[in-house]
Amino acid sequence: MHFAPLYASPFGPFLASGFVALAFVAIVWEIVLKGFGLWYSAQGRQKWWFIAILVFNTLGILPIIYLLWFRPKDTVQHEREETPMHTSSSAE
Repeated sequence: MHFAPLYASPFGPFLASGFVALAFVAIVWEIVLKGFGLWYSAQGRQKWWFIAILVFNTLGILPIIYLLWFRPKDTVQHEREETPMHTSSSAE
């Protein structure tokens, strides 16, 4: 009698490699969206959103919801202050 080893995929190597590729894409997707969600929630001082995004792994669904609807639109106002150019003159 021939028994398949326990570590072999019952569906063949092609499906197993597809699963690995799909898992890799899902991991990268989650890391990128979680990073953006954590960044914006920290900048907006939204502690509960930061904790929720950090704790729950939802394949990017929770960070997408936060980034689209709950992110503060203008978290930091960057105003460029114009300073006059000082020229040195030796005729004073």
